[in-house]
Amino acid sequence: MGIENDRKLIVNCLPLTEAERAQFIRAAKGMPQEFVGDSTQRGSMNWTAEIPDELKAYATAVIGNITPETCAQCPRLEWLQTWSAGVDKYQRPGVLHPGFMLTNATGAYGQSVSEHMFAMMWSIMKNLHIYAVGNPNAAWQDAGRVISPDGKTALIIGTGDIGSHFARLCKSVGMSTIGIRRNPTVEAPGIDHMVGFESLDDVLQYADVIAMCVPSTPSTHHLLNAERIAKLKTDAIVINAGRGDAIDTQALANGMIRGAGLDVTEPEPLPAASPLWSEPKCLITPHVAGGNHLESTERRIIAIALGNVRCYANGQSLDNRMPLKG
Repeated sequence: MGIENDRKLIVNCLPLTEAERAQFIRAAKGMPQEFVGDSTQRGSMNWTAEIPDELKAYATAVIGNITPETCAQCPRLEWLQTWSAGVDKYQRPGVLHPGFMLTNATGAYGQSVSEHMFAMMWSIMKNLHIYAVGNPNAAWQDAGRVISPDGKTALIIGTGDIGSHFARLCKSVGMSTIGIRRNPTVEAPGIDHMVGFESLDDVLQYADVIAMCVPSTPSTHHLLNAERIAKLKTDAIVINAGRGDAIDTQALANGMIRGAGLDVTEPEPLPAASPLWSEPKCLITPHVAGGNHLESTERRIIAIALGNVRCYANGQSLDNRMPLKG
């Protein structure tokens, strides 16, 4: 830690109850802490984080997704704890100085996002997205053959917290699972067979469901491109809840597959003129799978931050530390 404990200040933007604030006060062990969050935001999709101007010169730690511009306005800032799992905007060169501690909420969203993905998968298997579109027109019309997940194979690209949760849900309904991660020697719960990214083209042919749970990086940009989409089964289902640019959406619209569930798109928000809105095989939600609507997600975010405040006050290593790009 670069600043002595008696000169530190934690600015806590979490929307906490009084009982939760008391927990953070105890965890800080006398380290000054200002609570600026709005408890009425609990249950909303997104929380807002703002630091009062009078605190910017003194804040050494912030809990909350402040803007990158605000980081630059806090000269003594040494630690940022986000309530999101994605921290792309803070990792860009020049946003945070070398030696800065950036921690995220990885581990909080696995249940919420995976359940959303699972619901999308099941809806497309049973044509529910087609029936929903027909409801305003009073369309009493059979949408055709449906699929059972039993005996099918899910290919899960990205097997961290979210991918592993999704894999376990798939296993619970009789599916087998193939996982893809950078280091295939590391196992993940719910994955039957793990391979590296270099084997992606070899396993696409076996996939009935392709679940995308990867961050936005140069190596994942259009990971699922036209060539790979062409290799998929004609009744395959693609689900993406990671980052929108992992899929070439134009190629997806042109591809011969059963359907796609997209909670993330390229770009976001998806423009009204995008052909994906009128594509009958696409089920689109506005990046809501990982929000804070689920109460257990909120509790996990708060628990992660609380544990790190305890570590910060004790001069210990922080959990969920993320690398900076410089």
